[in-house]
Amino acid sequence: MRNKSQLVLLLLSVFLIVSCNHKKTEDASVVVSTDLKNIISSDTLRVATMYGATSYFLFRDEFMGFDYEMAENLASRLNVNLKISIAQNQSEMEQLLLDRKVDIICYNTIETINLKKDFHFVFPQPESYQVLVQNMGVNALSDVTQLAGKSVYVKANSIFHQRLKALNEEIGGKINIVLAADSLSNEDLIDLVGENKIEYTLAYHNLATLHKSYYNRLNCRMPIGFNQPNGWMIRAGSKELQDTIEKWEKLPTTLELESNLYHKYWEKSPYFAQLKVKIPRGAISPYDKLFKKYAALINWDWRLLAALVYHESRFDSSQISWVGAAGLMQLMPRTAANFGLDKQTVFNPEMNIEAGVQYIKSLNLTFRKVENKDERVKFILAGYNSGPAHILDAMALAQKYGKNPQVWFGNVEFFLLKKSEPEFYNDKVVKYGYFRGKQTVNYVHSTLKTFEKYLRKK
Repeated sequence: MRNKSQLVLLLLSVFLIVSCNHKKTEDASVVVSTDLKNIISSDTLRVATMYGATSYFLFRDEFMGFDYEMAENLASRLNVNLKISIAQNQSEMEQLLLDRKVDIICYNTIETINLKKDFHFVFPQPESYQVLVQNMGVNALSDVTQLAGKSVYVKANSIFHQRLKALNEEIGGKINIVLAADSLSNEDLIDLVGENKIEYTLAYHNLATLHKSYYNRLNCRMPIGFNQPNGWMIRAGSKELQDTIEKWEKLPTTLELESNLYHKYWEKSPYFAQLKVKIPRGAISPYDKLFKKYAALINWDWRLLAALVYHESRFDSSQISWVGAAGLMQLMPRTAANFGLDKQTVFNPEMNIEAGVQYIKSLNLTFRKVENKDERVKFILAGYNSGPAHILDAMALAQKYGKNPQVWFGNVEFFLLKKSEPEFYNDKVVKYGYFRGKQTVNYVHSTLKTFEKYLRKK
């Protein structure tokens, strides 16, 4: 009888333990599964990221970055606000996510076995591999064995630190591994190499190549690892949030934005323009005097001309676009030649501005039928961005369909967007065919918004 009672008590204890453990598991599951619900109910998507050339930075009073703009788009898709938390390092970002102080890490993070225990990777981005970052020259290293006796700077406990320790063992323990200050990021270390303050660091090839667009003597040719997957991170088990993000990232509008932003930030980030362009205190740009001088020729407020140039080149006189537009005002080769510039003089700030203003004068003549001066400015901005032909087509469509061909917003801009649809680009009044007008529409809006900001500033 006693043995039977003991057996019952033992079984009861096991049942209670199992029940408690099951309840804990259920409770944890309930907490995790409410991630998306909490985002919606709080009306806020909380994001952790770090400052960097592609992630998040402030330029001319505007927040920019590939990860930032994609996070903005995700928040917009969820119809919630976006709240950014800036971390000093990756460990801090991870802790913020584990402590449920943020919902997602929007930063290019490499997948590892350890990270996948606590986190799930979403929004995958192009794979990359680790390289040695050094400067060009006769003493540049070409083989990992040559690292023996060299000092290589990395962040403690980073993925670069782990790779370097493994590499050190492979070549006999002769690499001097220097642990960088915690306040320095991997991008800071790349910059220190570019500035000849340290000799070597490790980085991913795509990021090192981006920094090479500013530090042209950087050498990032020597691989020391294989391609690795990467992306953003959410907490493991956040299934509803994971599903939502995976649906969002496959949307045509998301794919188009990702492609545009990848070109904008990963091929030649505006982050480096602010390193090149030194703006005097209290000024809008380094070229305020030139804008004042030449804006008078077209009867524009000089700050409107400054806003146009900002959106063309970010005030970087050495800028060359992928289609060959060059200089401050991003003049196409034929346009530059029409106004007397050649391959060298197109980069002269004053000559480029003067030629750009002459082009604006020609656009003013093209759109002379737009009687209201303020409205005509919008047409000129649109024509500057896309060329006047497609704007004239949109004006003709507006006229045909009962809209005002002399008003931009809600009228001509509407039909410029319609020029990507067969019904409209095949219309008899359209002379110049298909056109995707979204970029031009955004350009007009953004330039006028920047102009308004400049008006408040000075």
